[in-house]
Amino acid sequence: MTFSAKSRNFLFALAAIFAASTCGSCSQSEDSGPTQMGIGQAIVLGMVEGFTEFLPVSSTGHLILAQRAMGIGTTEETKVAADAYAICIQAGAILAVLGLYWEDLRRMLRGLAGRDREGCLLLANLCVAFVPAAVVGLLAGTAIKELLFGLKWVVAAWFVGGVAILVVSRNRKKAPPDQGIDLYAISWKCALVIGVVQCIAVWPGTSRSLVTIVAGILVGLSLRSSVVFSFLLGALTLSASTMYDATAHGSVILDSYGWSSILTGFAMAFISAVIAVRWMVEYLKSHGLTIFGYYRIALAIVVAALLAMGLLNGNSLPA
Repeated sequence: MTFSAKSRNFLFALAAIFAASTCGSCSQSEDSGPTQMGIGQAIVLGMVEGFTEFLPVSSTGHLILAQRAMGIGTTEETKVAADAYAICIQAGAILAVLGLYWEDLRRMLRGLAGRDREGCLLLANLCVAFVPAAVVGLLAGTAIKELLFGLKWVVAAWFVGGVAILVVSRNRKKAPPDQGIDLYAISWKCALVIGVVQCIAVWPGTSRSLVTIVAGILVGLSLRSSVVFSFLLGALTLSASTMYDATAHGSVILDSYGWSSILTGFAMAFISAVIAVRWMVEYLKSHGLTIFGYYRIALAIVVAALLAMGLLNGNSLPA
């Protein structure tokens, strides 16, 4: 299996971000005061969020890894602010996708006004797909954070998800990216299936993008339609979770990190998401998802080795 130079460079850049986050841990191994995040750390977290949010590699898993490596949120008192910060800077990645897919957003707004039937249908299907995850998040969100926000669970999800990508990619073989149901021809039943499958992504490390893209392919959507529907559904789902956490923990984030860290993370997430989404869309024109499967499996093996050597804490709650 060979990958293009551009693909290798992109993954090397992603690895470099984690190298930087690991270096950050040398100067700050544990939380030590009311302001526990420097601008450099905010830059790293924003880049991690933006580069990984819409790729099928799990932004939550990568953010947990980066936070642990930099010593952010390593006590029970500071974990709430750290987790909420990671969710709130998603707004930058959301804005990036809305800008890149403005034409689809415009059609949905026209559909809402009764002037674009297909745009209205797409908006309705996104709402249908959004509901299952919203219900699960409201009912079990706190329990999930307490039980599954640990690197050992993330590693397992990375590995399983990587294997799933390789299996789906092998079965799909060389199918053209536009072979299948078009974005504006999706039925509400297909949307509901994608929405139900999205609930699996509450397990950190699974990747919301991964499960929704794979679900879209399995219900008959073209790869291109699956990716765009996943991006738009992600913007809707992430907007809801961002607003919820900002409302519930906004004051905690501000008290802990201040406006400078929040705005820096937001800006870096926006810039990185634009780069990542454009790269992925261009890459998928002539390639499948296989590269992400190998990346997830390799990352799972590396992090599992670090956990086994005691260099990282794999518990769900801070040590």
